[in-house]
Amino acid sequence: MAKSKYAEIFKDLKLRIESEEYEYQSILPPESALVVTYDCSRNTVRRALAQLMDIGYVQSINGVGVKVIYQPVDKASFVIGGIETFKESASRNKLNSDTEVIMFAEITADERINRRTGFDVGTELYYIQRLRKLDGKPCILDINMFDKSIVPGITEEIANRSIYDYIEKELHMEIAMSKRKMTVERVTEVDMKWLNPGDYNCLAVVTSQTFNKMGIMFEYTQSRHLPEYFCFMDTAMRGGMQL
Repeated sequence: MAKSKYAEIFKDLKLRIESEEYEYQSILPPESALVVTYDCSRNTVRRALAQLMDIGYVQSINGVGVKVIYQPVDKASFVIGGIETFKESASRNKLNSDTEVIMFAEITADERINRRTGFDVGTELYYIQRLRKLDGKPCILDINMFDKSIVPGITEEIANRSIYDYIEKELHMEIAMSKRKMTVERVTEVDMKWLNPGDYNCLAVVTSQTFNKMGIMFEYTQSRHLPEYFCFMDTAMRGGMQL
């Protein structure tokens, strides 16, 4: 099954739900109708719907169908159940986004980086710092490290645009999963310089290790969020619950 087909269906349905074309508590068209609409197999539709379930947008109800459970929020939120780019999140929240690359370098992992990130000592890495803005206001400082052997050819221009678009569309690599940790940390001098936190003395910090479909880690990221723009959402299910 080509990833691009179910990913295309997932993204289209996701946008339709976010725009409230499919409203909260409404029922999506049945699988048979979606098969015709997207000219694909039933398994492809089911895989796209499963992804929507994974990020808490829909719920499958026996005898009823697939119900929309997504509700818009009144501030920028970043879905922890999925792997969403900054631009995708901004678009979902109907905000204008901008990215500024403030550092782009090539480094080699030493023991300190190994302990911090999980990259083996000696791994050649791209080291990138990016300032994320919503409606012109700085809100996130991203510190990224990418394994050059797995994600070759990253440039400052690509980093300014979208590294994930480059990975998926140019390198044709599947981004499979991300392990994340959320903490609250004191503001640093670097935060003061780029984020202008004002009265805030702490930031929400999300660190992540991201893996491809072969189970190989290709990215380590630390995202430092201003509290006013931080609203992570997750969808939890009780063990043994049948969808």
